[in-house]
Amino acid sequence: MVNKIPEELIEKIRTESDIVDVISEYIQLTKRGRNWFGLCPFHNENTPSFSVSEDKQIFHCFGCGAGGNVITFVMDIENVSFPEAVSKLGERIGIHIDIQNQSMDNRIHRYSKKEENMLNAHQFVAEYYHHLLLNTEDGEKALNYLFKRGFTREDIESNGIGYALPNWDSVAVLLQRKGFSPDEMVECGLIIQRENDHTYFDRFRDRIMFPIRNEFGKVIGFSGRILEPKESEAKYLNSPESPIFRKSEVLFNLDKARASIRKKRQAILMEGFMDVLAANKAGIDNAVATMGTSLTKEHITRLKRLVRNVVICYDGDHAGWEAAKRASELLYNEQMEVEVVVLPDKLDPDEYIRKFGPESFVQMIERPHAYMSFMMMYARRNKNFQFENDVLQYIQEVLEQLVGRTSPVERDLYIKELAKETKVSEEAIYAQFRKLDADFAKNYKRAEQKNTIINGPIQPKNLNATERAERLLLSHMLFDMEVVNNILRSEEPQPFVHDEYIAAFVRLIGFYEEYGTSDYQRFLEMLDDPELRRIVMEAALIERDPEFKEAEIQDSLKQLKKHRLKLEIEKLMHDSQEAERMHEHKKALELLQRIIELKRTLSAI
Repeated sequence: MVNKIPEELIEKIRTESDIVDVISEYIQLTKRGRNWFGLCPFHNENTPSFSVSEDKQIFHCFGCGAGGNVITFVMDIENVSFPEAVSKLGERIGIHIDIQNQSMDNRIHRYSKKEENMLNAHQFVAEYYHHLLLNTEDGEKALNYLFKRGFTREDIESNGIGYALPNWDSVAVLLQRKGFSPDEMVECGLIIQRENDHTYFDRFRDRIMFPIRNEFGKVIGFSGRILEPKESEAKYLNSPESPIFRKSEVLFNLDKARASIRKKRQAILMEGFMDVLAANKAGIDNAVATMGTSLTKEHITRLKRLVRNVVICYDGDHAGWEAAKRASELLYNEQMEVEVVVLPDKLDPDEYIRKFGPESFVQMIERPHAYMSFMMMYARRNKNFQFENDVLQYIQEVLEQLVGRTSPVERDLYIKELAKETKVSEEAIYAQFRKLDADFAKNYKRAEQKNTIINGPIQPKNLNATERAERLLLSHMLFDMEVVNNILRSEEPQPFVHDEYIAAFVRLIGFYEEYGTSDYQRFLEMLDDPELRRIVMEAALIERDPEFKEAEIQDSLKQLKKHRLKLEIEKLMHDSQEAERMHEHKKALELLQRIIELKRTLSAI
């Protein structure tokens, strides 16, 4: 028999874990009235519909319906079981719980079994690489290289850096001994299968290994740096895309930087993971990086949940400028506050720190260029103001950035600067701006009308009478165990009609049998299905009238009984028509009599 976490300990951890503080570690919350609001971490949205009640210690998204308490939030956001969520929250308040002996039967499976195997394999291999680097003679050369590059032992340990042996199949053999499927290990990129003899060999050999983690700290891939440059091999070799590693979604170091990003209300966005590691050594702990891909919508969504201000610090070469411009525009169009650090001499952040020192780099980060200032710098590149075409093109490019985006004060400021730079009068530049602004307003209105016609306004789902009755009945059940007992003793011990409500009802019966008291928050924690938690949470939040409790329950039961009768009548009518078609007249007549009886019962309700 597996020991359970004592109920009083669960209650203590839930009570002492303030839901606003916990959720604020994952998304940015803003207080409006009594509640806090932010962008929902469980679906993509641009307008905050995720609400957190400090008084009730619950959360609810009006967009996707997700909801629960502080424990279920951790279960959903980190994809962990109930015992693991309680343990994580316990650690925050200084209570250690050994979950090795706790039951994992109720684990949520956001990951498939195959994906869990891949994650376990990556964790095992990461620990193996790390051990080789720090504790073996084979790893000494790589370790000394890292020390020369300024990495301390603490840096190496905190980032889990390791070393891959030059052997062809050391990891492949180890993984097979551990019982991992070779096909799954090939799919997630740890090993490669030879085509000719179907044997397996390691993807990474004789490289310094940098683990790549997802936002929850799970190792999902690697980047391996070669020790001795060779023309035939790339300097860096990254894990391929796999079911657990999608470059368009991963921001390197987000798991470690999240708390600092929230505290500083700012994220530093870089191009490569080595830049982030260099920034960390310089004392900057709120930096993240994309993994060899341009900034994507998914990256922005992850950032937007945490912070509004993003400072871009890309390489100072031509490619870096182009990437910074593209990323700036994407972030700006998502109503983010964007600033850009421009590094000199075509240096990347790592090179800049080694050349000018960490203090100089920190100063650069603390004095970034505003979005429009950077866009003007970008537009000035490779232009000679002695040529009229270059002047006109520069003015046009800057004004296009100002149109429809900036405040009157900003426009005045930048147009004055334009006039000063180009020696063109402010009046002439304003005339050109007004023309562009009018065209923009016209096109924007046309696009809005087209979008409304195509997509229509977004409307919340309207519940029909049966769905409203199910929700109201479940609500009364959640707050009064006797409602469930009375129904179980009635002629209709199963009143619900939709599968998800039937499932919630069955689980609620089991909960009351075990606990003997109504506690919808504890019940939520017992549910392993997020969809069931959504239904229960929505039922718990609707308004009930205590004075008319019995009337509401009876009305709901009547509505649900009507629905079941209508469904039965429809089925019998179909069967009757089928019997007539098959010339089974006696059966058709019996079915018709039954239909008449049910219709009488329906009209009497």
